[in-house]
Amino acid sequence: MMHADGLETCGLSLCCNAMAATVYMRAIELLEADIGSDLVALEPKSGSCFGFNSVAASVWSNLATPKTFDQLRDELLADYDVGIDECSRDLRVLLDDMKDQGLIQEGL
Repeated sequence: MMHADGLETCGLSLCCNAMAATVYMRAIELLEADIGSDLVALEPKSGSCFGFNSVAASVWSNLATPKTFDQLRDELLADYDVGIDECSRDLRVLLDDMKDQGLIQEGL
């Protein structure tokens, strides 16, 4: 049964239409060196080297503790002169790339 507030009752429990927010977290530990506002990082087991521009370095730094997409986006919006749509789009691309590289993982 659907209620006016958008919630459905499912038997005895109350279900919400919105899904739980995905949390992003680091998947590996890197040896890191700051070079100006950029970051160079080495994954010692595989020998893989990663270069982060200032925005990617900021996101990586913020992922020292797990964060939701909205938390990461809001931190970027506070630090950079960028609109919410562009920031959201670029952050999604960055997170997908970091996930594809095995740097981060998603959780709930």
